[in-house]
Amino acid sequence: MNPIARALSKPTYRAAVAIPFLAAVTFAAPASATTIERVVTAGGIEAWLVHEPAVPLIAIDFAFSGGAAQDPAGKAGTAYLTASTLNDGVGEFDSKTFHERLERKAIELNFSADRDALRGSLRTLSENRDEAFEDLRLSLTAARFEVGDVELNRAQILSQLRRATTSPSDIANQRWWDIAFAGHPYSRPANGTLESMPNITIADLKSYAHRVLARDNIKIAVVGDIDAATVKTMLDRVFGALPAKSELTPVANAAPQGLGRRTVVNLDVPQAVIEFGGAGIGRKDPDFMAAYIVNHILGGGAFSSRLYQEVREKRGLAYGVADSLLWYDHTALFLGSTATRADRTGEALDLIQTEIRRLAEDGPTAQELAKAKAYLNSSFALNLDTSSKIASLLVQLQRDDLGIDYIARRPAMIESVTLDDARRVAKRLLNGGLLVTVVGKPTGVASTGTTAN
Repeated sequence: MNPIARALSKPTYRAAVAIPFLAAVTFAAPASATTIERVVTAGGIEAWLVHEPAVPLIAIDFAFSGGAAQDPAGKAGTAYLTASTLNDGVGEFDSKTFHERLERKAIELNFSADRDALRGSLRTLSENRDEAFEDLRLSLTAARFEVGDVELNRAQILSQLRRATTSPSDIANQRWWDIAFAGHPYSRPANGTLESMPNITIADLKSYAHRVLARDNIKIAVVGDIDAATVKTMLDRVFGALPAKSELTPVANAAPQGLGRRTVVNLDVPQAVIEFGGAGIGRKDPDFMAAYIVNHILGGGAFSSRLYQEVREKRGLAYGVADSLLWYDHTALFLGSTATRADRTGEALDLIQTEIRRLAEDGPTAQELAKAKAYLNSSFALNLDTSSKIASLLVQLQRDDLGIDYIARRPAMIESVTLDDARRVAKRLLNGGLLVTVVGKPTGVASTGTTAN
């Protein structure tokens, strides 16, 4: 049973987990334990709360599951256009009046959509919280979707899409998804296409909001100068009028296809962009933390990564090269990219694949493992230096179902990964083959079928 469903079957309660380091890095407060509280209202709406009165600010983040994967067939971009329009005209306020109302009190209210979720965030001074909460309630329950607002947002999105048609990075990335998830909702870009965006109607937007914005479908985090009792009142007031149940279309789990294939898209640009990736390891898989460490060693963004050292530092083939483990509701990926001179594209790609193969076969060294563990533990704390970052993290932890005590458990989870674990998981993660897309006028790379290595 998921956390919200479980909450609906129980009376109102609060649970708290102490996170010793958070206060020091979040609000410049005394280095005492900060707690994450699970707050559930009488109406069954749940949030995770970090109560920190040292700074008079409140950050609320939330996510409704569904995202662009719930776009109707032939209407990619519905979730994106819905999110873009939610904070325009609402209730009795037209768009201009509502934006002026937000600006008058410096209230930040934003919505976005990705493949798996429609997300929102609210930032406000404590003294303006009642008005901010009302603004959020109106956006979620009384968005007007007026023609002028919808068309303005549509025009802006279409402008972005037109720019993307000449961006080698955008083309390489979207071509990768087109091949990897052909026929699956994940193949559709979250912001739609030049063909689909004009077909989305206001009725589609209203239908999407009704189907997806529901109480059983939301994860919420609240951080700042607000106590649990006030949060409970806010949750029922803001989210209580949403439908109890969402109406999501089932989405199948999927693995990336086309592994071993190279696809070249010709574009007259000075550099060639390379997108490469394959199957990842799921967020709740027991091997995930070992995979996370292995990926950091390979190309996880640090200057010491193997790809960075071999591709940039030793040979100067690219300004940067990196890869990430990505996890979605219905798939897990290992995905990376770089850009290089067109006449050295083949050399750069061969080097990337050689390093991936070498790490898969031999695994990391003991020194690499120790260095990666130290970095990942230290950098995690440094990335929790604002209430906004903490609120965003707490929502994601809920979406990943990792538990309210995950932050406290994480250092030990990293330290428990042994060299044998890392070597075993390196083979599992990196031996599955790569799908590669290249955009530009590359030398030494050609499109292939599905059997190329």
